[in-house]
Amino acid sequence: MALARKGRSQRTIDYWPGFVDALSTLLLSIMFLLTVFVLGQFLLSREISGKDEVLTRLNSQINELTQLLALEKSGKQDLEDSLANLQASLSQSESERSRLQALLDQGAGSSEAANQKIGRLGSELENEREISARAMSQIELLNQQIAALRNQIAAIEDALQASEAKDQASQTKIADLGRRLNVALAQRVQELNRYRSDFFGRLREILSDRENIRIVGDRFVFQSEVLFPSGGSELNPEGQAEMAKLASALLDLAKEIPAEINWVLRVDGHTDNVQLSGAGRYADNWELSSARATSVVKFLISKGVPADRLVAAGFGEYQPIAPGESPEARAQNRRIELKLTEK
Repeated sequence: MALARKGRSQRTIDYWPGFVDALSTLLLSIMFLLTVFVLGQFLLSREISGKDEVLTRLNSQINELTQLLALEKSGKQDLEDSLANLQASLSQSESERSRLQALLDQGAGSSEAANQKIGRLGSELENEREISARAMSQIELLNQQIAALRNQIAAIEDALQASEAKDQASQTKIADLGRRLNVALAQRVQELNRYRSDFFGRLREILSDRENIRIVGDRFVFQSEVLFPSGGSELNPEGQAEMAKLASALLDLAKEIPAEINWVLRVDGHTDNVQLSGAGRYADNWELSSARATSVVKFLISKGVPADRLVAAGFGEYQPIAPGESPEARAQNRRIELKLTEK
């Protein structure tokens, strides 16, 4: 029976070095992970901001740390189980040693064999005590590492809460700035609309009362026949006279508009849908509408209107205001539109 117990004890001891090697490998892996984690924490601390991407990365790292903590706890539990097994084996060896010593003291006939066995058991007992001491030291190291991990997780959670609070404050500030900006823009639009109404009122007074010069919505519309010869982009004498009146009204208005309102007069050229032959000066209606708008802008500049307050645009035949193919509809679509707006 004693030999059988000895056999079981020896088999337990034979497996233990392999277990210690595996445990050492696990500890090295954990230390490597901790090193990578500490480096990641240093880099992470420089990247924390109020953005959602940072919050997501912090949450992900907390999950990883939580998993690592669970792994540490599992390793600690394995060590504690192994230590309990070692202690049980140690207790069994001590009992066997005591029994053999009792037999020796009673003068049983095999004292030499008993002494040899007691010596072997004493050596094995010392080895098991050393292994138990190493295991206890490793468990203590794991406890310290787990405590450090918990502190790091707590620090990350604090940083995450601070980042979320900062992000919330930033969102509130952005919303407030947005409301202020909307109010300011609304005020500017209202003020510009008032000046636009004054401008159109003056144009009504100084320009000829003709059907081919009219207001459509927020635009002052000249029919092309008033300003240009058919198919041409040079202002005719009548058109120059009308544009000179426009320039005078615009210069008077510019003195009244506050400097903080960044206004421009947009000159839009439009044609009808009759295609050009391409043999003349302009290849198509795009070029003709753009040239007419540019001609008006250049004339206004020559009358003193600042160039940075003027914009020329050509729309060809693609923005009609009168549907149909009749001569009347096409005449309405051939036009120059003036709009007072912001840049």
